[in-house]
Amino acid sequence: MNLIRKFSLILICSVVAACIEASREAPPDISAKYAGKVILYSTSWCGYCQKTRDLFAQNGIEYTEYDIEKSVEADEEFKKMGGRGVPLVLANGRAVHGYAPAAVLALINAKE
Repeated sequence: MNLIRKFSLILICSVVAACIEASREAPPDISAKYAGKVILYSTSWCGYCQKTRDLFAQNGIEYTEYDIEKSVEADEEFKKMGGRGVPLVLANGRAVHGYAPAAVLALINAKE
């Protein structure tokens, strides 16, 4: 039983650490522009972007989506946040790069 508790604790710590590491502080001007909103930077063809949309739908999360291939402004913001791949989710002043459901949900549900 003790071994199971240790393993569980290690697993929980790993998940929390991954969630913290997965999100990075967004530039202040972009954070201020979208304060209180969830933003998804995506492309139309990206499978992980679709999984992120599904995640939002399953959890009743309202969001605004910007296709970085169709919007110059969105692409500039995406690059300013260090975006190299989609999806990129912005919430509570932090950005999650890539498909990381636990990190995205933790970020959205975090209290400022």
